[in-house]
Amino acid sequence: MPKRNDIKKILLIGSGPIVIGQACEFDYSGTQACKALREEGYKVVLVNSNPATIMTDPEIADATYIEPLTAEIIELIIKKERPDALLPTMGGQTALNLAVELAESGILEKYNVELIGAKLHAIKKAEDRELFKDAMGKIGLEVPKSAGIGSMKDGLEAIEHIGFPAILRPSFTLGGTGGGIAYNMEEYTELLDKGLKLSPVHQVLVEESAIGWKEYELEVMRDTKDNVVIICSIENLDPMGIHTGDSITVAPAQTLTDKEYQRMRDASIAIIREIGVDTGGSNIQFALNPQNGRMVVIEMNPRVSRSSALASKATGFPIAKIAAKLAIGLTLEEIPNDITKGTPASFEPTIDYVVTKIPRFAFEKFSQADPTLTTQMKSVGEVMSIGRTFKESLQKAVRSLEIGSHGFEDMEISSGELTAKLKIPNAERLWYAAQALRNGMTVDELYKLTWIDPWFLNNIKQIVEMEEEIKLSAVSAQLSGEMLRKAKEYGFSDRRIAGLTGRKEAEIRRLRSEIGLKPVYKMVDTCAAEFAAYTPYMYSTYEKPFYKGIGDWGLGISKTNPQPLTPNPYTESEANPTDKKKVVILGSGPNRIGQGIEFDYCCVHAVFALKELGYETIMVNCNPETVSTDYDTADRLYFEPLTIEDVLSIIEVEKPEGIIVQFGGQTPLKLAVPLEREGVKILGTSPDSIDRAEDRRRFKELLHRLNLKQADSDTAMSPEEAVAVAQKIGYPVMVRPSYVLGGRAMEIVYDENSLLDYMKRAVKASPEHPVLIDKYLEGAVEVDVDAISDGVDVFVGGVMEHIEEAGIHSGDSACSLPPYSLKKSVVEEIKNQTKTLARDLNVIGLMNIQFAVKGDDIYIIEVNPRASRT
Repeated sequence: MPKRNDIKKILLIGSGPIVIGQACEFDYSGTQACKALREEGYKVVLVNSNPATIMTDPEIADATYIEPLTAEIIELIIKKERPDALLPTMGGQTALNLAVELAESGILEKYNVELIGAKLHAIKKAEDRELFKDAMGKIGLEVPKSAGIGSMKDGLEAIEHIGFPAILRPSFTLGGTGGGIAYNMEEYTELLDKGLKLSPVHQVLVEESAIGWKEYELEVMRDTKDNVVIICSIENLDPMGIHTGDSITVAPAQTLTDKEYQRMRDASIAIIREIGVDTGGSNIQFALNPQNGRMVVIEMNPRVSRSSALASKATGFPIAKIAAKLAIGLTLEEIPNDITKGTPASFEPTIDYVVTKIPRFAFEKFSQADPTLTTQMKSVGEVMSIGRTFKESLQKAVRSLEIGSHGFEDMEISSGELTAKLKIPNAERLWYAAQALRNGMTVDELYKLTWIDPWFLNNIKQIVEMEEEIKLSAVSAQLSGEMLRKAKEYGFSDRRIAGLTGRKEAEIRRLRSEIGLKPVYKMVDTCAAEFAAYTPYMYSTYEKPFYKGIGDWGLGISKTNPQPLTPNPYTESEANPTDKKKVVILGSGPNRIGQGIEFDYCCVHAVFALKELGYETIMVNCNPETVSTDYDTADRLYFEPLTIEDVLSIIEVEKPEGIIVQFGGQTPLKLAVPLEREGVKILGTSPDSIDRAEDRRRFKELLHRLNLKQADSDTAMSPEEAVAVAQKIGYPVMVRPSYVLGGRAMEIVYDENSLLDYMKRAVKASPEHPVLIDKYLEGAVEVDVDAISDGVDVFVGGVMEHIEEAGIHSGDSACSLPPYSLKKSVVEEIKNQTKTLARDLNVIGLMNIQFAVKGDDIYIIEVNPRASRT
């Protein structure tokens, strides 16, 4: 079917600010949709309120509105722009809920705007729990026993026949907001009351619990001709009861029998047809009882979701882009696959590797938050990694998280506490499981505590057993090449091997280099190498080398006359680097509080700018939610952990002119000095200048030399030193570890007891770096300045005045541009100081400075010679 000619202009709604449960995966899908629709000749009008997105860049859509996402505002935009259609499936739950509101209030009909991608009846049927239950019954599929509750009275009646534990899911909310598991009446009434208040339609679904069952997701696409393809199966390593956004997930599903998978496939196809999603992608979740094989349908999202971003990156199949093209009437066989260029989108992706996603949490920032993982999502970001085996993929994902772990390190914990940690799901469950196996717990005992499938537990057990082998080989003799190869095939990092053998990481790297043990790079090509791939999207793996036969087969070769083999074994790498001039850009890794989508935005712009200058661009990142890890953003994409080991391996293969570290936040900055030591050329501001700004002692000397003011400050290595410094400076003081991002572990302390309590907690947060103690300037106005410099000229982009007083982290402050209460002379002086600092630090690129203004005095809080949130 050709694309539709009756529509010319399409309105797209974004997902608004980032919240837990709805992050930058919708920037990725929205950007892809805009590009796809414009490629087909349609005018695109975009509305979104998040300035840190690529999608709100003026060149992405034909008209961009940075406005609040409310029905009233969108009606005004519709009235002005007169779009023919609204595509609501790219902006998460926010866009879907708005589309329902616009349709039900008659606004779409009034202006003759058609819903495309998902019609109102389909959205209602998938999102309204009662309608969904009826629809599943109609096609003979089971859902958990449940009741739609509209009041506390109904709730108390329903729980009688559903029983405990019960799961509560408020309707039309995102990331399981307000949901939870009730094990008794007290928890039930509390959760129900909260859920009714949080649901926009005051409805809560109470359903029987499938806790401990296995959970699966399928990504499904359908076109106007009723062709349906399954893009990817995803298995949750964690059992039911943990929100899928907080679960460790693996693609493709590892523990399904073929029969179970076919059953799930057939069910998915029946569901997407029954719900009536005409075109585009949907995500369908199933639970499977491991005891008897009973399968129930948990829910369906009739839109692009977090899992769609993961499935797109896992397979190379651009779900959002293709969903947008299906919405305008094209069919799957009419849309070419960009990666192979020879196959249509109706070919289901095949993958010959294992993908693991691990969520990243931020409980250390919220000491009062409950760290138990439940049906309400709590993670703030995620990493994805690719390997040839589950073990390799899992260990690469662990070191991608940037939580100071490079493998399953030993944990000091009593057996009683360990049992409790295994029973109650938490962010460290993988490490506790490994420790339990190390302590001699059997896989069966561990399964009974965690309900994690024995297949996964056996893999973790093999990793733990391999650790023992590595330790023993280091004791008995030199670490053999064979042992090192096996460890690398298991996904062990150099740093973990070094820790197990009592060596330095660089020593392990040297050993590997001596025996020629290097990773090879394989392509993500959607088709398991059946067709040629044209977009270099790579992952690293350590493959067993193989020997090639010499000469012609079949010429009288027998057992007594074997074919001669090549003297040296081969490993096959698909990297095929070019000899163009090229630059590597290091991404920002997983989203976390203090380092989010705004750094990805900078990385993507760096790619665009370098392409304009004729450079080949190489992106290294491990965050599946982002635009930077889209296969068509950079010329070459390496989906790899951002560690010194993994980055050096890529540089060795690609041999770039240099690498850029200033756009990805603190993640690449931490690698700047170690990379420079290895002879890698860092482009832009030098690592030494970065260190002069980040290292408090060097920074203090710099300000002193330039005659600039700073609040009294000093550093302390121990609690005793801290008390002495605080007495010298005078309370209140602001304390924080050095070299951290987003004010992690930063606090204002008013007396000695609080200071000692802080030192106990925070020095743990940063063992190699001292704690910084500054005089807290009460009642000062905080100012953020962003500038760009080429080493000679400095351009000040903006001076922003914080609305809250100094002492509230700049990422949590509201701010005004231009400043509203500062004297003109003060603003001028701030600009002059900015220029002085940029020149002295020899900044080449971006720089952010935070000032505190008290009366006419200007104090410098900190300088970041890199891209920043502002």
